[in-house]
Amino acid sequence: MPPTKSANTRRDFDSRFLAIIGEGRKVGAFPKSGLILLLLAIAGLTVLPPLDLAYSLADSGDLPSPGTTHPQPDLTYVHPTQKTKAHNYFFDAFGPYPIVGAAFAAGISQARGTPPEWKRGAEGYGERFGSNFAIAAVSTTTRYALAEAFREDTLYYRCECKGVFQRLSHAVISTLTARRGEDGHRVFSFPALVAPCAGTMTAVYGWYPGRYDAKDAFRMGNDAVLGFVGGNIGLEFLYSGPHSDACEQSARSARSGFKPVSDRKFRTVAGMDPSLPGLNNPRQTYGHNRANCDGAGGS
Repeated sequence: MPPTKSANTRRDFDSRFLAIIGEGRKVGAFPKSGLILLLLAIAGLTVLPPLDLAYSLADSGDLPSPGTTHPQPDLTYVHPTQKTKAHNYFFDAFGPYPIVGAAFAAGISQARGTPPEWKRGAEGYGERFGSNFAIAAVSTTTRYALAEAFREDTLYYRCECKGVFQRLSHAVISTLTARRGEDGHRVFSFPALVAPCAGTMTAVYGWYPGRYDAKDAFRMGNDAVLGFVGGNIGLEFLYSGPHSDACEQSARSARSGFKPVSDRKFRTVAGMDPSLPGLNNPRQTYGHNRANCDGAGGS
């Protein structure tokens, strides 16, 4: 049986994504100025997989008729409550990851002597630490505020996949994407793109020496993006804090409200290759299992 358009589309997506990531693993392959473009390209590729659904339905000839209800691929997504979002905001803005990130960035700036107007020693390090921590707080606040305005879910969800490289790829992609709609489909996130620059712009015009301008703020925004990438990697592989609450909320929904469907119907709607593992248990493929929520995902 010849491969369907769904399978070809998925293979094209995987090959393009792996090519981009593979090049990025080479030393010096991406200068700091090209980081944003790289992440934009990766985030843009995430809109391709949903096309599999349309291709699969067209190839199978099982097009939906009026009044016919079909299950959605993401069967376990539950939009977070305002309380959950508030807990995650305070964790992301003032929790251990921004503190560690600010300390690390301050050490690099201290070694480089930037800005040169700030002193060395403990006093200079304190200024640099406070500056980087404030940049991270402003960036996170902007991201959450804009996500609320754009009706996006900006929380981080651990990957349901297995393998270090796949989970690392998920963490990188999540830097510039978010979830939207009742089904929680992934979209490119404008709030995630502008938030880092909002933090650095505030620093440049708020407390940095007067010789710094918007150009410096955009340059510093690259470092802020790296900080978000590092934070996502920590959330994926280490401690996820209240982010695990949202994951467990989806898991509870899956356990209480999931209705099994036949393998054939699931494959048709999800647009997946029948040879993929785990189709006998759709919840295994799309569900937020407790192991991933607790940080024991496959590696």
